[in-house]
Amino acid sequence: MSTATIIDGKSFAADLRTRVAEEITTVKQKHGLTPGLAVVLVGEDPASQVYVRNKAQQTVEVGMQSFEHRFDDKTPEVDLLELIEKLNSDDAVHGILVQLPLPGHIDENKVLSAINPDKDVDGFHLINVGRLWTGNDALVPCTPFGCLMMLKAHLGDLTGKRALVLGRSNIVGKPMAALLLQESCTVSIAHSRTDDLPARCREADILVAAVGRPMMVQGDWIKPGATVIDVGINRIDAPERGEGKTRLVGDVDFESAKHVAGAITPVPGGVGPMTIACLLRNTVVAACRQAGVEVPAI
Repeated sequence: MSTATIIDGKSFAADLRTRVAEEITTVKQKHGLTPGLAVVLVGEDPASQVYVRNKAQQTVEVGMQSFEHRFDDKTPEVDLLELIEKLNSDDAVHGILVQLPLPGHIDENKVLSAINPDKDVDGFHLINVGRLWTGNDALVPCTPFGCLMMLKAHLGDLTGKRALVLGRSNIVGKPMAALLLQESCTVSIAHSRTDDLPARCREADILVAAVGRPMMVQGDWIKPGATVIDVGINRIDAPERGEGKTRLVGDVDFESAKHVAGAITPVPGGVGPMTIACLLRNTVVAACRQAGVEVPAI
């Protein structure tokens, strides 16, 4: 029985970080420009703490400036909005990222809308959403952009391919569909309530699973030879590893899918590493646009 090609997100992300670092060296030398990324964390969520620490470390490693702002989970919304206003007017800061989720008393939409769209390196501002869907230059959400980069690296030209995006979130599903449309794919969006979901999945040359349900997509849902991008990161119990142990799985049942798909991303080690790498890429793009200099094709 044949096994799918494994799309190695760790290796791909490492290559992207190398290219980003090279471009940063170039813009420093040619334009005296050092891109700067500000990350804002509210609360003590352990996963967010780790993620923010990794972002700061990788930001410095590629030669950018890193600005961290941490607040406790009782911080008033107005304090957060005041900080964003200051960051919007700080010329050393080219990208602003507010780590989600935020505590319940803070209006997430209000906070994201307060960020200058040209510094919105997460690509969540409504103006960037509009730019993306209308084919204009936009800062694109990092996870779907990373998925697209891996798809193009593996498949080359995506023109005419049938793509199904399983998931309709503003963070992954919808922007992923927009990006695939720009590549001239024939795109469908499905979700957990789609009628006869397995049959819809079997029609797809490209299947992007971002529904947030562990191992929902089974091997017999996949068109033989299809390329599967698994965005899901789900922690489930793993009693085989010992009492209280857990493991990470995707939205796709990897063991059954790898015998049907032509190529597939693993979890972990697939899409996840690309998210921070694309965040660094977005910050360089934002810095160049704000400075009015040529934007590198990273």
